Amino acid sequence: MKRGYETLINDHFVQHDQMVFIMGPRQVGKTTLAMAIENKKNIFYLNWDDLEDRDLLLAGTQSLGTHLSLDKARETLPVIIFDEIHKYSKWKQTIKGFYDRYKTQCRIIVTGSARLNVFKKGGDSLMGRYFYYRLHPLSVAELLKQTSIETTINPPLKISDNAYQALLKWGGFPEPFLKKNQRFFTRWNRLREQQLLQEDIRELTRIQELGQMEMLAFMIKSQVGQLTSYSSFSKKIRVSVDTIRRWIPVLESLYYCFSIRPWTKNVTRSLLKEPKYYLWDWSQCQSEGARNENFIASHLLKAVHFWNDSGTGNYALYFVRDKEKREVDFLVTKENKPWVLVEVKTSDETQISKSLSYFKKQLNVPHAFQVVINADYVNKDVFEYKETVIVPARTLLSQLV
Repeated sequence: MKRGYETLINDHFVQHDQMVFIMGPRQVGKTTLAMAIENKKNIFYLNWDDLEDRDLLLAGTQSLGTHLSLDKARETLPVIIFDEIHKYSKWKQTIKGFYDRYKTQCRIIVTGSARLNVFKKGGDSLMGRYFYYRLHPLSVAELLKQTSIETTINPPLKISDNAYQALLKWGGFPEPFLKKNQRFFTRWNRLREQQLLQEDIRELTRIQELGQMEMLAFMIKSQVGQLTSYSSFSKKIRVSVDTIRRWIPVLESLYYCFSIRPWTKNVTRSLLKEPKYYLWDWSQCQSEGARNENFIASHLLKAVHFWNDSGTGNYALYFVRDKEKREVDFLVTKENKPWVLVEVKTSDETQISKSLSYFKKQLNVPHAFQVVINADYVNKDVFEYKETVIVPARTLLSQLV
C-alpha cells in the first residue's frame, strides 16, 4: 500500500544531497518505502543479510562502486539502498566512505530496524551526512492520506467505522492490518516477537540473558501506561536495578517500546518520577483501557516524530502529574512550550476531567482535549477550540499525520 511518507522521501532527494536513514520497527514497511521512490528504474538494493550482498559490502568502497557502475553517465542519479547494514560492526565507516566518494554520483538510503543513531559500533561520525526519518505504523490520518508537510494540522476527515475498528484491533503494521485474519495475526506476532527478543538482541548486543529479557518485555507489556518501578522489575526478574535501566533502552532501540517522560516545568509540586512505557504495537496491550491509551500515545508520537523529521518545528511528548496525583495522560509541547493536553477516555462521560482543566489553566495550554475512543466522528476542526473540550478520537487523530 502507498505510504504517506513517500512524498517526504522524494522531496528530500529533490532538495538535499544528504543520505536518507529510514528507521522503524520490524515489518513496518521500511524496505517497501525505500523501493517505492519515484526513481524506480535506477535502484540498487543491498541487504546485509544476503550473503552475496554482504561479500560486496565487505569488498570495499571502490569495488562496490565499480560493481554498481557508478562511473557511468546516467540521465538520473541511481539510488543505492543499504538494508540492515547496522548489523555490521564497521557499518558507519563503510557508509561514510561510500558517501564521501560517490555522493555526487548517486543517492543513498539506509534502512534498519534498530535505531541507526543509537548503535554506534563504527568509529567515524556521520554528522552532517544524513537526515533520518522514523517510519511508524499506520494511523488514522495516514489511512485518510492526511500527511501534508506544509501544515502541522490537517482538516478533519471521516474514517470508516470498519477501518477505525480494524486499526484498533489489528494494529498499524501493514500486513496484519491488511489481512485482518486472526490465525495470521497470531503467527505473525509470535514470529516477530521471537525475532526481536532473541535474534536481534543476540546479534546487536552482548546481552546473554535472553530469557530474562523476555520477562522484562512481558512485564512492560502488562504495565503499559503505568508509572514505572525499576525496583519492582528488578525483584521479579532477579537482576539489579542498574541492569533493568540498561536493558529497557535496548528494547526501546529495537522498537519494542517507547518512553514518555513527565513534564515538570511550571508544574507546582511536580512528581519527578520515572517515565511511562508504551508499545510500538498497541494491538499487543492486554486490556482495553491500556490499548486505547497506547493507541493515542502512538498517534501522538508519530505526529511529533513526523513534524520533527520533516523540519516543521521542535515538538515533544510528555505526561503531566503532581504530588496530589492529578494527572493528564499526554502533553505535546511546541518549541519547548505546552501546546496540547490530551486525556484519554474509552466512552463518553458527562464531566470533563478536573485534572485536565486544572493543568490547562496552570500551564496556560492553548488546547486541552478529552479524547473519547468510542465517540462518533464530528466534522469539526477541534483545534479551533480554546477551551477544554470533549472530542472524538476519530476527529482529532484524522487531523494529525
